Amino acid sequence: MGLSVHSQPSAHKLCGPANWKFGDDESRYDATLQSTPPPDFGTPQLHFFEDWGVVTYGSSLPAEINKSFLSFKSGKLGGRAIFDIVHENKYKDWIKGWRNFNAGHEHPDQNSFTFAPNGFPFITEALYGPKYTFLNNALMFSPSVSESCFAPWQGQVTEDCSSKWLKYKQGEAADCQGRVVAAGEKSGVVFIRGEGVGAYSPNLKLKSVQRNLILLHPQLLLLVDHIHLDRGSTLEATSSYFHNVDMPFEATSIDSVHGAVIRHKDGMYKMYWMDDTGRSEKAVITSISYPRGYPYNGTNYVNVTTYLRKPITRAIYVFIGPSVDVESFSVHGDYQQVDVYLATSEHAYAAYIFTGETPSQSIYAKVVADRQKFVFDETSSIRSSSPEEVKDYSAILEQNLQHFKPVFQEKEKQILSHVKNTASFRKTAERLLRFTDKRNTEEAVEKIFSVSQQQKEQGKTKKNRKATKNNKFKNAVPDLFAQIEVNEKQTRQKAMALAQSELPVNEEEQMKDLLDFVDEPQVKHKPVSVSKHASPHMFTTFHSGTSSISASYTSLFLILNISIFIVLLVLQLSRFLKPKSLQQKRWLYAILALDFCILMWLYLSCYQSQC
Repeated sequence: MGLSVHSQPSAHKLCGPANWKFGDDESRYDATLQSTPPPDFGTPQLHFFEDWGVVTYGSSLPAEINKSFLSFKSGKLGGRAIFDIVHENKYKDWIKGWRNFNAGHEHPDQNSFTFAPNGFPFITEALYGPKYTFLNNALMFSPSVSESCFAPWQGQVTEDCSSKWLKYKQGEAADCQGRVVAAGEKSGVVFIRGEGVGAYSPNLKLKSVQRNLILLHPQLLLLVDHIHLDRGSTLEATSSYFHNVDMPFEATSIDSVHGAVIRHKDGMYKMYWMDDTGRSEKAVITSISYPRGYPYNGTNYVNVTTYLRKPITRAIYVFIGPSVDVESFSVHGDYQQVDVYLATSEHAYAAYIFTGETPSQSIYAKVVADRQKFVFDETSSIRSSSPEEVKDYSAILEQNLQHFKPVFQEKEKQILSHVKNTASFRKTAERLLRFTDKRNTEEAVEKIFSVSQQQKEQGKTKKNRKATKNNKFKNAVPDLFAQIEVNEKQTRQKAMALAQSELPVNEEEQMKDLLDFVDEPQVKHKPVSVSKHASPHMFTTFHSGTSSISASYTSLFLILNISIFIVLLVLQLSRFLKPKSLQQKRWLYAILALDFCILMWLYLSCYQSQC
């Protein structure tokens, strides 16, 4: 039994108006009808969202005992569709790389997961905070080999230390991607595997960053991280992070196996960890507050450090709900696989996870629960394929747009024919004509306004005459949508030309369409601004005006300085021809020399500005 992807509409049947009956010509209310859930309501299902690389199990379940939720994310930056369009140069007449898309709102969260046993959010996302790897349930490595926000630790390549947005346009960040390798469910046992090596810098020399999730019981989750170092890698340690935005963690340990717990009114939710040699390091358990301007206060997290061995290291984590009592936990591993043995007060589990990369390996994992055996093989594999580029896409789009034109034209006439209040009609007409030719706007408004006024004055007529008037009114309405269509087509052509010009992109301007959570005082300003859509000749005119003003001042100073120089020269030849002392003669020559230098500087300035 492989991955079962169920259609989404059945999950929304409860959302509709259950007491309404819909027919072809009429709808009526029936109070006898009762809300009926879909047949599979309350039964956990496994869903795979291919574009985002997200797997969920148990969504839309009530928060009850053994009704749990599990999610895992490992996908391509921006989603598969956008990522493939950018990297395979699809629709090149429209698309110019990442400049046409905005992945800055995403997070460095490849190979991350969440877990809510009994509906309680035990391991959660850190929600909308700074774009750092450690604020997600993901891995970091040490020592860093390139620029890092938190040296000596290095996270995923999309971290940006100097911006509140994710880095995604250039370099290694533009190629960031994870991958869901396999996902399957058998009798309530769920297996998910993801590969996240593509989210880390190649300079770290990581061969594999594999994460395996096995849901053995609704309240018992097993997580196995498999780290494979390439030759020449200098990495020494890895850190895993586990978050809860609502409640803090507390440290605990049993027989030298370290762990953390969250105390809840329903009981304690626990987690324990060790590596494949049986070593368990004490974790750092802390909280962090987000900077001012983010919509959430912060998060609580557990930071577990595992020391790496070459070439392979595994870290094993167990997450336990309050109804499960784990009595033993042991691990054994070799180069090809890792075996985990768990015993609770009611059941015994053995999970055999095959991490080898040999081509003959066709089994991902085998789980033995008491006497039942579940095998997750190649039938659980996720085979991703990229949609092909549509041929003649520009012509098809323009052709499809033509189908909407008659519909909107008819709707336009119907709406305008029912408007009888002249004030509201003028507002409606101005709103419709906003995208038309400005020279004809007032004329068109007056034309529609006069027709509406005539209709209002002749409103109290016979029914057949009124219908005739309405038909005349419909035909009298100008073809607004034809004008709007022409303008929109011109706008699309300008946008395509702008994209092809490869102008530099303003990062902050692109992010203005996202939520900006910075609190700003509500003060009324009257700023003088220049639109980013202004045409180039506007800036040329502004620059020319400034240059002409500067040239005028230069000419004025040049004339004044020439006059002063002539006056001083006349004084030199007439009154100061025979100065009384050598000191006065030196001062006079110094003033003349300085004035001559100023005169030459003004002349050069005037020559350059063509004054």
